Amino acid sequence: MKETRILGLQILDRIKEAGLTQSILSKYSHIIKSRLGFHEVSEEKCSRVGLIILQLTGNPEEWDKLEKELNNIDGIRIRKMDFEPL
Repeated sequence: MKETRILGLQILDRIKEAGLTQSILSKYSHIIKSRLGFHEVSEEKCSRVGLIILQLTGNPEEWDKLEKELNNIDGIRIRKMDFEPL
């Protein structure tokens, strides 16, 4: 089993940050094994806050580059979990 990193992204303003966020995620798609995104939706409104969970695989140096680029976006907060092989 390879080392795995899980990144949790909280996007504070999806409408404002979506384009740049998507561009960075596309650039690093080769290390993103799984991606789950969601936000609150109701009949009255669609939340501007969104969450994305990423499962990263491959080169850990690339993980750090991805995280650094995402951290440069003012409207994103990141949390991470690292899992080493058994």
